[in-house]
Amino acid sequence: MSKVTEMTREKWIMDTFPEWGTWLNEEIEQEQVRPGTIAMWWLGCTGIWMKTPENCNITIDLWCGNGKRTHGDGKMREGHQMANMSGARNMQPNLRAVPFVLDPFAVKHVDAVLATHYHQDHMSAEFAAHVLQSNMTTRDEEGKEVPIPFIGPQKSVETWVKWGVPQERCIQVKPGDKIKIKDLEIICLDSFDRTCLVTTDSAGPDREELTGICPVDMDEKAVNYLIKTPGGNIYHSGDSHYSIYFAKHGKDNDIDVAFGSYGENPVGIADKMTSCDILRMAEALRCKVVVPIHYDVWSNFMADVNEIRVLYEMKKERLAYQFHPFFWEVGGKYVYPTDKEKMEYHHRRGFEDCFEHPQNIPFRSCL
Repeated sequence: MSKVTEMTREKWIMDTFPEWGTWLNEEIEQEQVRPGTIAMWWLGCTGIWMKTPENCNITIDLWCGNGKRTHGDGKMREGHQMANMSGARNMQPNLRAVPFVLDPFAVKHVDAVLATHYHQDHMSAEFAAHVLQSNMTTRDEEGKEVPIPFIGPQKSVETWVKWGVPQERCIQVKPGDKIKIKDLEIICLDSFDRTCLVTTDSAGPDREELTGICPVDMDEKAVNYLIKTPGGNIYHSGDSHYSIYFAKHGKDNDIDVAFGSYGENPVGIADKMTSCDILRMAEALRCKVVVPIHYDVWSNFMADVNEIRVLYEMKKERLAYQFHPFFWEVGGKYVYPTDKEKMEYHHRRGFEDCFEHPQNIPFRSCL
């Protein structure tokens, strides 16, 4: 049978998806994290994998889903948070713009699954299923072997439980809570994700009416995390918008690296921090490095990080910035403080062993 005869849509999908296969899974497994450092990988959107010298692995906002895949009837769900925010009804053209760089079903070890909030691009039913079905375990503070915990605010826990994660596997958190996992300490802080406040339980016509109603407590819907690691303190702001209360977090906590959700907001929408907001957040948090994320994933929110670079160069001397930005790539590794001085990431270029073995060319003049 010829190759084209046996080729099917299903075979094409299985042969090509996920696009990176297990490349990144293997890289994370093989990474030997040096004492006094923390290794991190960007998984796309706000998804981060962290690994410590004691082989403690946690994921924050790991997500394996899609955006729009069909035009459908051309209409957005009436109760979608963006529809609630803007009154828009036309389909939001948010196609996923980056590849899947991790195979969630090929993960061999993780110590905790964290979510900052319950929006669909920050939680993964696929990964939750794999963690449960694989019977992975970790060790608690007393050294006892325990099942992998799922950690998040109330609405995230409700989502996991709805998917079938046992309630006893979930740790519901709010600002002020602290959790110790091996050589990591997770500190829960306030979120400033105002899109969460206009998210209703139903996305249909029966959505709850929010007009004139005092918003529910943000703490039920979203949290930010400060992860204290052997290599430094990492601040994950989830989908937080800019808030002057970042300055409180910066005064109360020693922050080395801060992640902020950056994007080019369509007219009528305020869902991501702008370039100015990213710099203001970094200054307020008193961090050493600020890393924009989330701008990569949605085709209608994509933004140019060079805008941050230009503003940073314009303002850093006048405002005496004590931080600098780092521009990452999805699937890339960042080790702190080893990579502290880097401002831009490039994937490994390869060919380090060029001319170490005989060539197969007619003449050197071909080169």
